[in-house]
Amino acid sequence: MDARQQELAARIAGRRGAVRGPFRVWLHSPEMCERAESLGAFARFDCSLPKHLRELSLLMAARNWDAQYSWNAHVHQAIEAGIPEAAVKAIAEKREAVFDNEADQAFYQFCREILDEHFVTDETFARALAHFGPKGLVDTIGALGNFTMLGMCLNTFQVDLQADKEPPFPDIRGYGRVTPDGDDRPQP
Repeated sequence: MDARQQELAARIAGRRGAVRGPFRVWLHSPEMCERAESLGAFARFDCSLPKHLRELSLLMAARNWDAQYSWNAHVHQAIEAGIPEAAVKAIAEKREAVFDNEADQAFYQFCREILDEHFVTDETFARALAHFGPKGLVDTIGALGNFTMLGMCLNTFQVDLQADKEPPFPDIRGYGRVTPDGDDRPQP
């Protein structure tokens, strides 16, 4: 690493404990790394969303991109922060998750629509806006965008799948899809 990369690596390790996962990739472009780390830190630690919803947005984006590293790194944090295990399982299996809390359900629906449909209905937008306000919705889109970029990076560069972990998604093995009958040959 050159001096700039070493400086960034030290800063990342100081804040996050080590340089791992996507940062090992992003350090190849120090300017990108610095900006991605800053946005990621905001999305994970400093945005206006409560911790459990920051973790939920990360899991939803991870599942949307089949990013196993992100999922494995955060699934227990999401549950500890208050996301019900049944909802986590539903998201992993690409089923509809249900939340007892109205604000959490509105948040989930908002995220699901933008990730799946690329648009949000007026009703869903109004419902989420009533709970989180404009700042909360902007922060949600920023978090989803950041976690989407993260998933794309992890999959493109095949970042460590944590071999000691069970694959979190029933339709993904390694860096490819499996057929519905369980055939482990990667699908296009």
